[in-house]
Amino acid sequence: MRSGLEQAIKELQDDLMRMGSLVEEAIDKAVRSLADGDKELAQEVIAADDLVDALEREIDAKCMTLIARQQPLAKDLRTIGAAMKIVTDLERMADHASDIAKVTIRLDGEPLIKPLVDIPRMATLTQMMVKNALDAYIREDIQLAEEIGKADDEVDHLYSQIFRELLLFMLQDPRTINQATYLIFVGRYLERIGDHATNIGERVVYLVTGKNKDLNI
Repeated sequence: MRSGLEQAIKELQDDLMRMGSLVEEAIDKAVRSLADGDKELAQEVIAADDLVDALEREIDAKCMTLIARQQPLAKDLRTIGAAMKIVTDLERMADHASDIAKVTIRLDGEPLIKPLVDIPRMATLTQMMVKNALDAYIREDIQLAEEIGKADDEVDHLYSQIFRELLLFMLQDPRTINQATYLIFVGRYLERIGDHATNIGERVVYLVTGKNKDLNI
């Protein structure tokens, strides 16, 4: 029974890592589509969101089956419970990547009012946070989980910088208002992805210690 449960949890974690890889890829493609005005790449991101949604349902069902059949206790139960919440965070991250891709389509090849600098930086940071959050979950690494909160501070700083810069564009030239507003939305979507990665880090801390800790301070 014990070896069967351990194997099932390992398979569950493998599924989570696969879902995380899809999310990282979606973030990368979404921001590249925006930078390049590539609507075909944006459509790929939107279409791939269905696969993430299907994985969420599959993993959630596996978790429920494990709880019902194996009746896990203590640490094993927390591991499975964390997985059920992590898939929700990952699914929402994929939604935000899809939202960024939709901005690419709405801009419809319109030249960008400025080269993208901080938005790709945010994207790179959030991809790293997603990877580290899942690695921390698999390895039960509290230190790595806590580093995610520090990275989120940097993401928040970049978003504030983007907001201020684009607001200045709008004030100086009202013709930029539409695109600048969309780019602010993109920054906000990436900021929310960072928040969801931080949520996963907090779940890792709870998994290992049994105590809640806010990493967003």
